[in-house]
Amino acid sequence: MVSPYYERLSAVDAAFLEIEDESCPMHVGAVAIFDAGPLAHPEGGVDIDRIRDLVDAVLVPRYRQRIARIPVTNHPVWVDDARFNLHYHLRHLSLPAPGDERQLKRLAGHVMSLPLDRNKPLWELWVVEGVSDNRFAILSKSHHCMMDGVGSAELLVAVMGTSPSDIVAKPRRWRPRPAPTPLDLIAGELRRNLGGGLAALRTAAHALTQPRDSAESLRDALIGVGEALNAGFQQASPTPFNVEIGPHRRFDWLRFDLAQVKEVKKQLGGTVNDVVLATVAGALRRFLRRRGESVAKLDFHALLPVSIRTQHESGALGNRVTMMTAELPLAERNPRKRLQRVIETTRELKASKQARGAEILGEMGELGPPALFAQLARLSALARPFNVVVTNVPGPQFQTYLLGAPLVEAYPLVPLYRNQALGIALFSYNGGLYWGLNADWDAVPDLHDLVADLVIEFEALRNAAEGATLKHRDRK
Repeated sequence: MVSPYYERLSAVDAAFLEIEDESCPMHVGAVAIFDAGPLAHPEGGVDIDRIRDLVDAVLVPRYRQRIARIPVTNHPVWVDDARFNLHYHLRHLSLPAPGDERQLKRLAGHVMSLPLDRNKPLWELWVVEGVSDNRFAILSKSHHCMMDGVGSAELLVAVMGTSPSDIVAKPRRWRPRPAPTPLDLIAGELRRNLGGGLAALRTAAHALTQPRDSAESLRDALIGVGEALNAGFQQASPTPFNVEIGPHRRFDWLRFDLAQVKEVKKQLGGTVNDVVLATVAGALRRFLRRRGESVAKLDFHALLPVSIRTQHESGALGNRVTMMTAELPLAERNPRKRLQRVIETTRELKASKQARGAEILGEMGELGPPALFAQLARLSALARPFNVVVTNVPGPQFQTYLLGAPLVEAYPLVPLYRNQALGIALFSYNGGLYWGLNADWDAVPDLHDLVADLVIEFEALRNAAEGATLKHRDRK
């Protein structure tokens, strides 16, 4: 007889469920564009049956599970969905002619506006045929409680092949395990609380035998938690991006050549992410000034998710991410000086204990009342500690294929939090740096202008890098 099965969500994963409301769906997503290639039907369209069989074969168990709740505490758990139906989660539609990029962006914004059904596994794939130039797209969305950006990228790599001729495994019959009874869930929670108490006793025993190590660890932990709490409740300046948002989204994108970004980094210093943040700062400066906003004394902060996923956690679902906030120098007019200020800021952040402090708060959430960490996250969002989210996820630097159809573009999406009308996500893939801009439909009707601003500001950095190269040659 198969025993009842469930998995308890971590405090961080559960928080993404709790802070969601009708205006802030908490799903991560992406728009992946493919050359149809061998998936194209002679009469038009794509072979949806082959795609469905592939998805059925590679689905990890989490994608066949739904949310249940522990009685009394109401903490969420994963249980197998006995009524799982792949046809519900895999949607198939077509763009009307001409199937251009503008139509695909509008469709993506609409799909990403729709909430996921809490009574079913929290994901959808939309296969969109009719994209111009014999292409098709897949719009993916998964609730943030299931995975972070790095986990999403790793899942993409696992689904895709590295060769046009990769052999796909056949789907295997899936048998759902019995769901636990309310009594099973309560008993499991009691055992968990007892285990937490024993772990605390072991920690106290170590502190008594190794007082110096424990004192140093405690001091570092307290400093980190203090830095994280200060960053989480320090109010950033009000901007047009920090207003009450609605449920509707605009989605736009652009692509940079990754080699060009690395060349700027090589000539001017910093990291690829520093170049990204300097470009974002310059573009936002241009965008806000065009709207008549003063940036001279603006205290503008970006929330920067940082992966804490270890090597042995590669491929694991759930969120292994912590958060840091960084001030962006929008007042600085000179692109090169702006990059240098970003480099100084990120260097200080890396030397600080803010990321570790945020991680400790997440760990503390596992020990306290289940709703406490979610409430802390909700209060932090209301305090407006940041103006925009900027997240950069590395992807494979080689060509990948879906049943022989090459993936040519991949634009990621990060959800919007309350009072935050713009989120910027980046994904590096096969020599490209792909930007996905998610925005509130009403607050940012001019999102396309921000896309143009990003291009202009990156060109300004490239020009500065070329000037640095010429000066270096002249000195030889």
